[in-house]
Amino acid sequence: MVVSIDKSVIARLSASGQKFEILVDPNKALEFKKGKMMNMNDIIAIPAVYHDVRNTETVAKEELQKAFGTSDVYKIAERIIKTGELQLTTEQRREMVEQKRNQIAAILSKRSINPQTNTPHPMQRILNAINQTGASIDPFIDAELQLDKIVNAIKPLLPIKFQKITLQIKVPPQFSGRVYSILKESGSVKQEQWQNDGSLQLTIEILAGIQDELTQKVAGLTSGNFELKIIKREDV
Repeated sequence: MVVSIDKSVIARLSASGQKFEILVDPNKALEFKKGKMMNMNDIIAIPAVYHDVRNTETVAKEELQKAFGTSDVYKIAERIIKTGELQLTTEQRREMVEQKRNQIAAILSKRSINPQTNTPHPMQRILNAINQTGASIDPFIDAELQLDKIVNAIKPLLPIKFQKITLQIKVPPQFSGRVYSILKESGSVKQEQWQNDGSLQLTIEILAGIQDELTQKVAGLTSGNFELKIIKREDV
């Protein structure tokens, strides 16, 4: 596949105190950076490495060998794309930021609660707060690593805290098998007791934000025939 030079963008990497750049297809390079296996011929617009693409200043093979341990343009291109900086189109950046924002909001909705009501904030409410504050989202940094920054940004608008709760759940024998697997996936089982009749009493620690979701799942599997009691709340 021929990569259009006019539509290509720059991928760059600093190594050995120098800057190395290549011209790549923005969409294919992004897919490769995210882990998709692809042929470099479908990504690189020109099989050359530059110090500065705009000045068309190519890098000599000797310099490439010294900096990368190889002069193979395609192997070097793989490293530049994987570990370097990829210039994004405006649309790509918008989409990636939106995806990352949604990931962050989903995590916060599951892990945090409104301390005024001890209930989770809906994801959309958290998204609205993020948008209102204009908190910056980095599309390349893991969502987990951006949580503290986002929480600090939205706290003035949204009361929020992280909490774990310990639940005791009792399930009749006809539902115990199905419910058990769901509960084990949802948190840390602290105690389980199987009664002689096959019913289950289980104590589990979960993130407070998923209590409603978990309760709905158990209710659906048991047609509402179960008992649930909150034993402990703990701020984290």
